[in-house]
Amino acid sequence: MSQQHILQVSELTKKVRFILESELNTVWLCGEISNFIAASSGHWYLSLKDSKSQVRCAMFKGNNRRVRISPRNGQQVLVRARVSLYEPRGDFQLIIEQMEDAGEGLLRQQYDQLKQKLNAQGLFGQAHKQILPKHIKTVGIVTSPTGAAVKDILSVLKRRNPTIKAIIYPSLVQGEAATADIVAAIRLANERNECDVLIVGRGGGSLEDLWCFNEESVVNAIYQSQLPIISAVGHEIDTTLSDYVADVRAATPSAAAELVSDEVTELSDKIAHLTKRLLVNQQQVAQLSRQRYLALAHRLSQVHPEQKLQVQQQKADELENRLQYAIKRELQRFTIKPTQLKARLTLCSPEKSLADKNKQLKQLTQRLEHNAQQLVSQKQQDFAHLVEQLHMVSPLATIARGYSIARDANHTIIKSTKQVTEGDELTLQLHQGSLKTKVISKQN
Repeated sequence: MSQQHILQVSELTKKVRFILESELNTVWLCGEISNFIAASSGHWYLSLKDSKSQVRCAMFKGNNRRVRISPRNGQQVLVRARVSLYEPRGDFQLIIEQMEDAGEGLLRQQYDQLKQKLNAQGLFGQAHKQILPKHIKTVGIVTSPTGAAVKDILSVLKRRNPTIKAIIYPSLVQGEAATADIVAAIRLANERNECDVLIVGRGGGSLEDLWCFNEESVVNAIYQSQLPIISAVGHEIDTTLSDYVADVRAATPSAAAELVSDEVTELSDKIAHLTKRLLVNQQQVAQLSRQRYLALAHRLSQVHPEQKLQVQQQKADELENRLQYAIKRELQRFTIKPTQLKARLTLCSPEKSLADKNKQLKQLTQRLEHNAQQLVSQKQQDFAHLVEQLHMVSPLATIARGYSIARDANHTIIKSTKQVTEGDELTLQLHQGSLKTKVISKQN
């Protein structure tokens, strides 16, 4: 342990990133987009996946501005990317530099690969290219007999040099069967050897429409042709592999007709030859410059602050996403909390307790009224009984039987003759009414 250098985590991720970027450099990759995010900074973050694996990717705004498609989840794309490592997390990722739809992108990749292969085999070299004859009398045309290209060629030939004879070798110029048709037509023209130069071409179209002129068998047929061939495929901006292998490339079918209808002088031959050499040299210089640029760009990326800035921007985007998620989560929590508190408040609300108390009060009131009525009824019954008992012992009842009660002037009941003297006035209480009497005599 004492003799080994112990790495920090940041040192390890930096070394791994350097190894990945220096060893793998740029790769082409085809896959399906998932987890696509267009950050507010302008950068894109996504994953590319197939049925077994996926890899994280980032495409910075300087590059994604040139993308002609609108990326979406589930879309198949072809990308050119640098293999790298996102050091803050230690995540393996790709830095995408170019993106296009997988269909056209795969064709473009096949085009570039086949172009490199055929160029390495020498099919595009100037050494095998033939010079067009100075005096052309017969022109062979390999194209569709009903297309616009053959009409344009015949129209230009008729206008510029009506003496030139044209022989049409009919062929399909689009679709899977077109490749074999074009090859057969070129071979037939060579077997008959009845024309001075052969024009192979068609009108413009997409890369897929023109693909038969990029097929290796068509390129080999043009390369092996003993007749000089002018490639006139598409419009001026369209370029096929047939253009590179042909002896002369014309921008359009009409331009090819103009080439064969001109009287070619030594000066024009020399200009055409020098132009071809210039194009080849320009391509070589451009290729060398591109290689040097890529090497310098790679070296610069190791020390350039833009690399660190991109990492920091990616980290800032990630933190922004985390912050937005946290804010959203807190907002949801604060939205739910009042509802929870309201539910708790409802459970603790005095309204329910008050309703229960009112119900209980009503029940007690009813019980009180019932008990009061029972008590009053009982008291009435008791009172009636007492009245009845009182009536039974009441002196009035005795009086009702014929007895009377004597009272003196002071209303004192006379119970004995000793209480009165002769001559005293008494009041006799009868059952009905009273009498005033005077004591005449008394007996003891």
